[in-house]
Amino acid sequence: MAWASYRREGRTFVGVCDGDDYVPLRGIERIGPGTGSAELRAADLDHAGRIPAASVELLPPSWMPTKVFCVGLNYHEHVAESRRELPTYPVLFPKYASSLIAADQPIPIPSESHQVDYEGELAVVIGRAGRRIPQENAAEHVLGYAVANDVTMRDYQYKTHQWVQGKAWDRSTPIGPHLVAADEVDIEHAGIRTILDGTVVQESDLSKLIFSIPVLIATISMFTELLPGDIILTGTPGGVGFRRDPQLFLTPGATVAVEIEGIGRLESVVVAEG
Repeated sequence: MAWASYRREGRTFVGVCDGDDYVPLRGIERIGPGTGSAELRAADLDHAGRIPAASVELLPPSWMPTKVFCVGLNYHEHVAESRRELPTYPVLFPKYASSLIAADQPIPIPSESHQVDYEGELAVVIGRAGRRIPQENAAEHVLGYAVANDVTMRDYQYKTHQWVQGKAWDRSTPIGPHLVAADEVDIEHAGIRTILDGTVVQESDLSKLIFSIPVLIATISMFTELLPGDIILTGTPGGVGFRRDPQLFLTPGATVAVEIEGIGRLESVVVAEG
């Protein structure tokens, strides 16, 4: 099963993906606190509301999360190309709900940054609230998975030892298009790749995560409660543009896609902001 969040005639819906249509869940307006795994699976389908996916405004699968956590340096290849030591604790930093855009929206390049980089990633969406979640129970708290691109303004990221000023720009992070139920994906062996203007620039598989999804959930929930709709971006493989020689950045007119086997493809056009 896969879900889509969308807006139509000023109202928001969560619907089940059925071919080229969305079938809304009765009484469900968004994924978030109070509306997680149990509520989505218990909701009835409103077949009378079936609508072609192409006729609605797509939203990020979870478009108002209380928290968006990102993980840096979570693939060995990316650690090596970044010339850093292997982390012994996950490198965490935040984004915000305002950072997220739907999968079909363009990525705006701000005039202030001249080093805008791609980072294909797996997004984990929480479906059940929890604090101090043991690793062995982490899967019970996952609603599903989506594709994301952790677009990064490198010239701002490295202004300080903290990364938030390069990572949390408004409307910088496409996610989606859909949220695939966790029990329908072989996440341990799914391939991930990023394609820029037809050329594969990143390729790996999710078995190569340094810190697994259960470890990330246990680590984060130790210091803050995870709520339905919260998002964890799990890190990017090697091949980022900043570490290439010559460097390779996103520029207006480019097309960048991220694919994860069993979850989907996220394709974005790059435009100048404004």
